[in-house]
Amino acid sequence: MTTPDAPLPTVWPAFRARDARGLIRFLVDAFGFEETAVYGDQPDGGGDVVAHAELSWPLGGGVMLGSVRDDGAWPVQPGSAATYLVTDDVDAAYARARAAGAEVLQELHDAGHGREFAVRDPEGNLWSVGTYRGQPRRG
Repeated sequence: MTTPDAPLPTVWPAFRARDARGLIRFLVDAFGFEETAVYGDQPDGGGDVVAHAELSWPLGGGVMLGSVRDDGAWPVQPGSAATYLVTDDVDAAYARARAAGAEVLQELHDAGHGREFAVRDPEGNLWSVGTYRGQPRRG
């Protein structure tokens, strides 16, 4: 469930994917992202190519992604990203990611800054998931 008072994202990690629709399914199934917008290459929004997609993270923020293209615009290589997700229930997130087939790189463990684990998605991107929310902002 999305937190109603979560601020709108102003920083968007962004990815390119060989199989963008597959990556979207994985992120929804493995982590619980919510599909906010998916625009395909066909007039009805479908097709194999994803021109643009936005996935919301229930605790706030989100990611953008699209299919890798040879048009020279934004030449990011698929599988080259690393992202940290904050969750309140890291144990449930770990079980969900494993059940969805995520490749576990670091087993669930207690770290000095919280509880966490790390996985790789089908495109090769690295995802650390944990309870660490970062340091408070300086006022």
